[in-house]
Amino acid sequence: MAVPKRKMSRASTRMRRAQWKASVPTLVKTVENGRVTYSLPHRAKVVEDSAGTALYLEYKGRKVADV
Repeated sequence: MAVPKRKMSRASTRMRRAQWKASVPTLVKTVENGRVTYSLPHRAKVVEDSAGTALYLEYKGRKVADV
């Protein structure tokens, strides 16, 4: 394991940590049966029946997994 040769100052440590930022996910707007939904692209979506019970996962119009 790599071991630092010298102690890293508090300012350098905080400056390095400050570079990390969370990014906003890109959402795709979809209209289904008059209802607008936002989802992440290239992810399997949950198909529900009229009561709201999850039936299965779907990707590109194909069933990929049971829930």
